[in-house]
Amino acid sequence: MNSYISSIGSANPGADIPQQRIADFMERAHQLKGDDARKLRFIYRQSGILSRQSVLRDFQESEPVRYQFFPPNEALEPFPSTVDRMAAYRLHAPDLGAEAAGRCLKQAEVSPETITHLIVVSCTGMYAPGLEVDLQQRLGLAPDVERYSIQFMGCYAAFNGLKLADALCQTRPDAQVLLVCVELCTLHFQKTFTEDNLLANALFGDGAAAALIVPKSPKRPSLRLLQKYSALVGAGEEDMAWEIGNFGFEMKLTKYVPELLSGAIDRFRGRLQASYALDRIPNFAIHPGGKQILAKVSEAFGVDRSQLEPSYQVLASHGNMSSATILFVLERWMQQQPDGPILAMGFGPGLTLETLLLNYEA
Repeated sequence: MNSYISSIGSANPGADIPQQRIADFMERAHQLKGDDARKLRFIYRQSGILSRQSVLRDFQESEPVRYQFFPPNEALEPFPSTVDRMAAYRLHAPDLGAEAAGRCLKQAEVSPETITHLIVVSCTGMYAPGLEVDLQQRLGLAPDVERYSIQFMGCYAAFNGLKLADALCQTRPDAQVLLVCVELCTLHFQKTFTEDNLLANALFGDGAAAALIVPKSPKRPSLRLLQKYSALVGAGEEDMAWEIGNFGFEMKLTKYVPELLSGAIDRFRGRLQASYALDRIPNFAIHPGGKQILAKVSEAFGVDRSQLEPSYQVLASHGNMSSATILFVLERWMQQQPDGPILAMGFGPGLTLETLLLNYEA
C-alpha cells in the first residue's frame, strides 16, 4: 500500500536578504582585507544563491552598532554561546514551524484535531519539553496525538521523516501524519576564518516546511510514495560533519563533498537502476546542498538542468535550509504538476545517501 503526500506548506522568517548583503556582513565579521576579502566575494557570487532568510536581523545591517543578537562591535565579542543560540532557537522555531504547518493543513482542508501523528525534524536546535510539544499546543492538535522527534541527522533527515510517516500509515488506515521540519541554520554562524566556515556561512539559510502524509489517495493533487532506498557511503566522514561546540553547532563542509557525492552515485548506480529504472525518470528533486552538488548530480545522471530546475530555484531563493529544503523542492514540483515520476535525493553526514521515488497524481 502506498501512502501520499497530500499537501506541503513552507515558511521563511523575515525579509529576503540579498546574498551580497550577507557577504558584506561576513567580510566585516571575519575582518578580511585584500585577497581573503576577494576570495569571499567570489564564493558568494558563484554560489547560485540570490537571497536567503534568517531569524536574525543582524545579517542585513550595514554596521555593527545596529546588531541585536551579535555584540555591536567589530570583533563580535563576547561571541554568542551555544546557550545564547539555543535560547534564540526556542524563541523563533515554534512560530516558524507553526506557520509552515498551518499553511499545509489549510491547503489540505484538514482540521488540526484530526491529526493522528506529529513528526518534528530539526538539527539546529533542541530543548525539552521540545519543539514537538510547542507545535502540538500551538496548532491545536489533539492531546493524544502521537509525537516523534528526529534530531541532528542533517540535510537528509526529512527523508527519514517521510519514511517514518509512510510506516505509520501502513499500520493505521485512518492515519493523518503531519511532518514538520524546522531549521534555523543561521544561528550557528562561526566567525573564525576557515575554509569550512567560509563555505557553510555562504550556503545556509533559515526555513520550515510541513507535509501531510495519508495512507490513501486524498482525492486532490498529491505525491504518491512509490519506493525508497538509502545507503551509507562511508567515504567522506571527515568532509561533512556537524558537532556541538561552545559557540553554537560547528559544520565541517569541505570543497570535496560534490566529488564524493558524484562518486557515491556511481558506486550505487547499479542498485539505483534496479530499484528505479533511472533511464525512465524525467524529473529529479535533488537536495540543493550547493550549486556544485547539483551540477555533479546532473552530470552523474546524465540529465539537463531543466529536469531538476526546482532544486536550482530553491537554492537561489533560500540557500540550503538543511532538512527542510527537500520539502521546498517537492512543493515546487507539485506546483508544476509534472508528468512522470520524480526521484528525490538527499545527502548528509556519514556520508549518507537517501532516495525516494514519487509520482505526481492530480
